[in-house]
Amino acid sequence: MPQSSAVLAEPAAGGEPSAGSDFAPLLRQVREQGLLERRRGWYAAGITVNLLALAAIAAGLVLLDGSWWTLLLAPLAAVFWARTAFIGHDSGHSQIAASRRANRVLGLVHGNLLLGMSVGWWNDKHNRHHANPNHVDKDPDVGVGALVWTQRQAAERAGFARWLTRNQAWLFIPMLLLEGIALKVSSIQDLRRQRPGERAVEGALLALHYAGYCALLLSCMTPGMAAAFALTHHAFFGLHLGLAFAPNHKGMEMPDPDGERWGHLRRQVLTSRNVRGALLTDWFLGGLNYQIEHHLFPSLPRPHLRLAQPLVRHHCRALGLPYTETGLIDSYGQALRHMHEVGAPLRTG
Repeated sequence: MPQSSAVLAEPAAGGEPSAGSDFAPLLRQVREQGLLERRRGWYAAGITVNLLALAAIAAGLVLLDGSWWTLLLAPLAAVFWARTAFIGHDSGHSQIAASRRANRVLGLVHGNLLLGMSVGWWNDKHNRHHANPNHVDKDPDVGVGALVWTQRQAAERAGFARWLTRNQAWLFIPMLLLEGIALKVSSIQDLRRQRPGERAVEGALLALHYAGYCALLLSCMTPGMAAAFALTHHAFFGLHLGLAFAPNHKGMEMPDPDGERWGHLRRQVLTSRNVRGALLTDWFLGGLNYQIEHHLFPSLPRPHLRLAQPLVRHHCRALGLPYTETGLIDSYGQALRHMHEVGAPLRTG
């Protein structure tokens, strides 16, 4: 989870907007309505409920005492691990506490200790994403990896990677089942990049996570069952997080690296997609369904994103700026169609 930095303040690309910028009037409206004020009570209640839920699941594992019924708790544990990730995400954006130190502690507890995911690694990656969303040279989320996001990237693939790109739209959902483990691998690898003091703290908390997780599973089930639970748990966790993040930017505008530099408002709105829905959608997606509002105001507390939406939508319409909002299923369809189109030349060449 990212710690707050200049890149995550409003505007995300640094500093206050100029008095004549398209974003300045919107920022004034949001401030005047008190939407940038923190909701400590809301977060305190949410954190407490989430920790109690995780404790109840752990107690359930112990009480079931090695029964195969424990595997039914793995998807439930994944759901509340995702809630843990959302809390860590919000603390990194300074949505919860006033001080940098308090937000860092919240991030370390919810990321490193509870999830086994390095806040330092996520901080570096997520800050760069927020600063330049969907920019192929600057956003790590659209860099070349297991998947690619432009036909230029696809043209450079060879061997197994080329086959993967041809079929990436069909393989995307199954690949998300590996994301929970991939997050841990990336966290461990990133320790080498961190400063010695940061590495010591993060490494110790990651070690405590692994030791505690293994001790819990092995104390109440056989090694084989423990492995089955861990794999199921991490598969559902990766799937849940992937389904929460996938609708946000995939298939949206991608700035031309050699083209005109976009201002904060245009850069964040044109590259982001909102997902319509009621409270259940908000809960399932951790508030990230208000992706446009989140990118415009990263420090806006999660419960205020819905309240800011009418202001942002009206402002964009007044400027003639496209404001993309769709249903949950359609958002997945748009993302998958984009991945399918990226691989099209490899299927016909």
